[in-house]
Amino acid sequence: MTQNNLILTRNNKKSIVFDVFYQKTENPKPLVIFCHGYKGFKDWGAWNLTAEAFKKAGVFFVKFNFSHNGGTIKQPIDFPDLNAFGENNYTKELEDLDDLIDHLLSDNNYKQYIDVSDIILIGHSRGGGIVTIKASEDNRINKVITWAGVCDFANRTATIGDLEEWKRDGVKYVINGRTKQKMPHYYQFYEDFKANEKRLDVEAATKRINIPHLIIHAKDDPAVKYHEAESLHSWNPKSQLFPIEHSNHVFGASHPWKEKSLPEALQKVVDESIRFIKRR
Repeated sequence: MTQNNLILTRNNKKSIVFDVFYQKTENPKPLVIFCHGYKGFKDWGAWNLTAEAFKKAGVFFVKFNFSHNGGTIKQPIDFPDLNAFGENNYTKELEDLDDLIDHLLSDNNYKQYIDVSDIILIGHSRGGGIVTIKASEDNRINKVITWAGVCDFANRTATIGDLEEWKRDGVKYVINGRTKQKMPHYYQFYEDFKANEKRLDVEAATKRINIPHLIIHAKDDPAVKYHEAESLHSWNPKSQLFPIEHSNHVFGASHPWKEKSLPEALQKVVDESIRFIKRR
């Protein structure tokens, strides 16, 4: 069973668009929720093939767009709503993830297929930081996996631009290299980070994790350097670090991905993640 572009409607909040992939068998399945990264979206590149691989392995797999990622219900791919992108922040993403977990565990259409004692979060890039924080504060989560995950939000938040100029103008822009859009970051992004700085400390969150924790990272990642994975691993000595040789930040994938199979590196990422999930 594959259901695309489902809508989670929320009171006084933007809706969340999500996809579910699962086999309609009687056995309850591990629930995996996948969080995309910065300037990402659920349908990027090879993420659909990735979801199908988890489904084939007997996992209930969910991927979604953060509510303020810049997509819309009618156009969940790319970034037609740049104002929403500018209004995004880390705490909104954590709230989105929490609301989606609540929905999946309460929806009568799904809960018969989900093993509520086996909930796994996977986050790519910035999403890795989000799932790390969420796993550290939500006892419903049983395992956490990061793919090319970041180890720090503070430096990334402060280096978006000159703080005084950002505060004065109210907005800073980044160029999307693929779409060529000028993507805004409103100053609220920095204000929200400072107001929630203790909660958004990825290092502290990593040190609090006491569930199985897998860190997958390409040694040659040009966007999030491998030393960030090493830092995460050092902060949680019980974690497992799985390096990927000769690959990049997206493990050989690209957008659009027109091949019928996963790139070799991403296949290794998926296989190792499934082994980790199935391990008791």
